[in-house]
Amino acid sequence: MKLKGAQILLECLKEQGVDTLFGYPGGAVIPLYDALYDEMDNFNHFKTAHEQGAVHAADGYARTTGKVGVCFATSGPGATNTITGIATAYMDSVPLVVITGQVPSGLLGKDSFQEIDITGVTLPITKHNYLVQDINELAETVREAFVIAKSGRPGPVLIDIPKDIFLKEKEYLKKDIVVSEKEVKLNLDLLKKVADKINKAKKPVIYAGGGIITSNANKELYNFSTKAEIPVANTLMGLGSFPRDNKLSLGLVGMHGARETNLAVTESDLIIAIGARFSDRVIGKADKFAPRANIIHIDIDSTEIDKNLGTDISIIGDVKTILNKLIEYLNNSKRNEWLKKIYSWKLKFDEEIGFSPCEILKTLNNYLGEDTLVSTDVGQHQMWVAQNWKFNKPRSFISSGGLGTMGFGLGASIGAQIGNPNKKSLLITGDGSFRMNLNELSTVKSYNLPVIIVLFNNRTLGMVRQWQRMFSNERYSETDLGDEVDFVKMVNAYGINGYRVNNIESLEKILKDKTNDNEPIFIECIIDKDESVYPIVPPGKPINKLIINE
Repeated sequence: MKLKGAQILLECLKEQGVDTLFGYPGGAVIPLYDALYDEMDNFNHFKTAHEQGAVHAADGYARTTGKVGVCFATSGPGATNTITGIATAYMDSVPLVVITGQVPSGLLGKDSFQEIDITGVTLPITKHNYLVQDINELAETVREAFVIAKSGRPGPVLIDIPKDIFLKEKEYLKKDIVVSEKEVKLNLDLLKKVADKINKAKKPVIYAGGGIITSNANKELYNFSTKAEIPVANTLMGLGSFPRDNKLSLGLVGMHGARETNLAVTESDLIIAIGARFSDRVIGKADKFAPRANIIHIDIDSTEIDKNLGTDISIIGDVKTILNKLIEYLNNSKRNEWLKKIYSWKLKFDEEIGFSPCEILKTLNNYLGEDTLVSTDVGQHQMWVAQNWKFNKPRSFISSGGLGTMGFGLGASIGAQIGNPNKKSLLITGDGSFRMNLNELSTVKSYNLPVIIVLFNNRTLGMVRQWQRMFSNERYSETDLGDEVDFVKMVNAYGINGYRVNNIESLEKILKDKTNDNEPIFIECIIDKDESVYPIVPPGKPINKLIINE
């Protein structure tokens, strides 16, 4: 069957089981959207307000479903608008296939209208990318892109396609996907050695990262932890990999980790790092991180071994497979003394009174429940969520970790809602982040997506202001935002119901009355600009040197 390149591309997407697309049309992809016109029974296409929003939406879709997110963009500025989204996905190992249009092949390299070397630009932030210059290579390129995006350590792949390739014709032969189970050869002697170290350890801690969720190994982590009775500390990306309400859960570790969590890591005699990369935000001063511990590192990506911190033993491979086998060699252990010591480090706080971020989040968590998909932007609100929300299930926390992308949240919450129509999608954002991509409110309204948007409005760039107060002698340079934007009126202009609250009772009433209406809702929470995130580890300090409050 002879088809145009654009049709071949869509057929290849169908081969991969893709039925959801995010994108924004433009000149170079007109042939692609023309072909899509005849395929709307097979695809749901969501047109965002901006190409960056499209990539963030594909990202949120991928993180919450485990599928590859797919988006389209045109050439030139359309392609460059995807860069922040691609980099966000790359840093957090999210599988995306981003398809950009390009000027016709004959105009390449001539500074043509809306021409940009997008493969060159994105080379450092993609797992792989392609410029398709031969119609005969199109189908296999698309198929290969999906394999690369989702295999091993996942990541974004970009395919740049000149306009004439979309229009050329070629014989298309459908190719069924054959999922071959690769035989995984494990070094059993090494696993037994690791198990022996774990069995003999007196103060072990599991340091669990996003690789647990990526490999769908949350059950294996649970079995591993509970059999050996080892407490679990999580990275930001690892939240949800282990139930937060379990007695062995220590929650977030690192710069904003709890006192008991950071002290447990510091006092540990064995750190078992699983699917984590020893980020600077976790380890603080590297030579003071877990100074008494041997370190075992389990990861699928060999380049992460010894990159940020030296390890004693490393195991390279699929986390799920490794844990399954390793569990067999573990003793059923009880570590009462170690757990008792960790619990003794936990700070006792007086019950908070008033409209604090922690109380707001507690109220939201209690009302909306553990099945809610929580997206955040970046800043204080992100850390408050990470510290306070009880993430008991994987793929329920969607946040930009490695890149720290302000403006990520709204697009991500859109993708999360589209990929999981039977779950609630909640966005927790701050006024600084929300301003960056609030144009995606039009996408929320256009498709009547029942996203719940909660804005923490302190009229400042809260995290930057906190750092300026604590570490820059209160020199508040360009951080205050003022009240020039009435966010409730603004969301009303998009046709979305907006509410402003400044007490828990009002918040509870809105949650009760409005969040089950199957339509979007916006709640602005007014908080004090000097609300701060604690604990905090000052830059360059060991993670046990926390500032609890001022």
